[in-house]
Amino acid sequence: MFIVDDILTAPFKGIYWIFKEIHNAALEDQAGEADRITAQLSELYMMLETGKMTAAEFDAAEKALLDRLDAINEREGSGEGGDNEEEMVVIHKR
Repeated sequence: MFIVDDILTAPFKGIYWIFKEIHNAALEDQAGEADRITAQLSELYMMLETGKMTAAEFDAAEKALLDRLDAINEREGSGEGGDNEEEMVVIHKR
């Protein structure tokens, strides 16, 4: 009986494994994107300090990168439950 069960559930287990791998790849890509944005922010700060970029250009580029980083953090945070938001409010009120 167990052999028949294994044979019948094998396609579903295979599909589940494929979706799990796709999900893991998407999570890794999001983490990589956050790291790339952080590296770009570091480059922006260096360019500002060395005078290769004006303050106005820096502000515009920094705002765009920080907005993208916030969007990534919101996507990651929405899956956790949102307890961190309540803690942040308490910390900011003090």
